[in-house]
Amino acid sequence: MKERLASIREKALAQIKESDSLEKLNDIKVAFLGKKGELTEVLKGMKDVSADERPMVGQMVNDTRQAIEAVFEIAKNEMAKKKREFQMKNEVIDVTLPAKKNNVGHRHPNAIALEEVQRIFIGMGYEVVEGPEVEYDYYNFEALNIPANHPAKDEQDTFYISENIVLRTQTSPVQVREMEKGKLPIRMIAPGRVFRADEVDATHSPSFHQVEGLVIDKNITFADLKGTLAEFAKELFGPETKVKFRPHHFPFTEPSAEMDVTCFKCGGKGCRMCKGEGWIEILGCGMVHPRVLEMSKIDPDEYTGFAFGVGLERIALLKYEIDDMRLLYENDVRFLRQF
Repeated sequence: MKERLASIREKALAQIKESDSLEKLNDIKVAFLGKKGELTEVLKGMKDVSADERPMVGQMVNDTRQAIEAVFEIAKNEMAKKKREFQMKNEVIDVTLPAKKNNVGHRHPNAIALEEVQRIFIGMGYEVVEGPEVEYDYYNFEALNIPANHPAKDEQDTFYISENIVLRTQTSPVQVREMEKGKLPIRMIAPGRVFRADEVDATHSPSFHQVEGLVIDKNITFADLKGTLAEFAKELFGPETKVKFRPHHFPFTEPSAEMDVTCFKCGGKGCRMCKGEGWIEILGCGMVHPRVLEMSKIDPDEYTGFAFGVGLERIALLKYEIDDMRLLYENDVRFLRQF
């Protein structure tokens, strides 16, 4: 028994000395001092030792345990100390280095302009409605009184995915989908991304944003359209803003008009912003064509309405005096931080 205990002691001390990590040390402790360890197995054999020898053997087992535990604790403390020193060396903080700047994001000019437009029309009782960007030809053209031979359907202006599916060229399809629901009256705006096959330059992009509005109710007149858009212009550009309507042609409205606003930079006197004219074209509008109402199953003899559409980028360019539309898409933080 004495020789066995001496062998266990020498074996344990040798393994502790050779170990190079705290994990291995713990494994050694379990192997020799654990519930199923070698020293525990010796204690289980005490029943075979005579009563006279048990005290002596018990003392020898305790001495062996204490010797192993003592060496184990010394090795454990030394390894923990070295590990801590290594961490302190590698995780040291250089207080002379400049602090890391916490970069906070900023709203895009388009987002700021859209929030302003939505605030104005929601305040007038309109709801914001969205629709798909990939649209059927029917909703993008035919239901808006644009026949198959209309120039707007030429492939040089429209991105065709298939014969009957296009990337929408306006957000007007959202209006058609809303009219088809038959829930009247309607007071809505439809903001969203649209696509046209335009060359990229200071004022054009193949992908841009529109905000279109629609009102359908009984006894709606052009006077309601003028009053609504005049109020919109005053809220957006200032209370002194005046509006002017010029006759125009749109297939889906009749009569139709382009709306100008007095230059908010010079108050209508003429400047670089308005090219000396005192007026700036801002949007297109008109009374909803009776044919458009009929195709959406709305009786044009009982209901009338008006519609309008404005380019969101145009509002942002004018309101923040940006001279190149491409700046809105280049993601230059130096530019975006100005707004």
